Amino acid sequence: MKDIDRGTPEGVEIVEREIAYSGFFRLYRYRLRHRLFKGGWTPVITRELFERGNAVAVLPYDPVRDEVVLVEQFRIGALEAEGGPWLIECVAGMVEAGENPQAVAHREAREEAGCRLMLLELIADYLVSPGGTSERITLYCGKVDATYLGGIHGLAEEHEDIQVMVVPFRQAMALLHQGRINSAAPIIALQWLAMNREQLRRRWNPSDGGIESRR
Repeated sequence: MKDIDRGTPEGVEIVEREIAYSGFFRLYRYRLRHRLFKGGWTPVITRELFERGNAVAVLPYDPVRDEVVLVEQFRIGALEAEGGPWLIECVAGMVEAGENPQAVAHREAREEAGCRLMLLELIADYLVSPGGTSERITLYCGKVDATYLGGIHGLAEEHEDIQVMVVPFRQAMALLHQGRINSAAPIIALQWLAMNREQLRRRWNPSDGGIESRR
């Protein structure tokens, strides 16, 4: 396989960029060309880019009770999905200007699930769907005490109606295997937890003093 210069502007030439739509989100239309693995350049091609901004998602986990905190809410993107538009997900929210991902994780955990994150463990930082959007998600697992969590949460001014579910780890995995959990962030988070659960429980045991947040 031939390597190419993947940097911009050496590997990509942007001929034109225009705003195709501007509303709650923004859609850009690009005319560009880029280098080829075999050498040379593509012709000028047209691509649309959905600029949604970046987000943070966190899976709250109680290592003592071995329970995870999930949220269920209406999602317009799943309107035509089998099973309907109410999805079981992680806590998540958009990154505002000047915010760091950890601050967003703490804020959204309070707003969407009424919980306080004691520690954070980075799971992944990934592109959601790079064929058409620039959105990235920073995904965490967060240590919580799930003893009294539950109920309905969310900000009224943002029309949020979020039901909090506290379920044993094995039940959460059963929901995953049954296809009840069908969006990327909770799938990735639960699979990561399945691989790291035992060592995470050892490190997050209160008698061991815990660990510092990790980026």
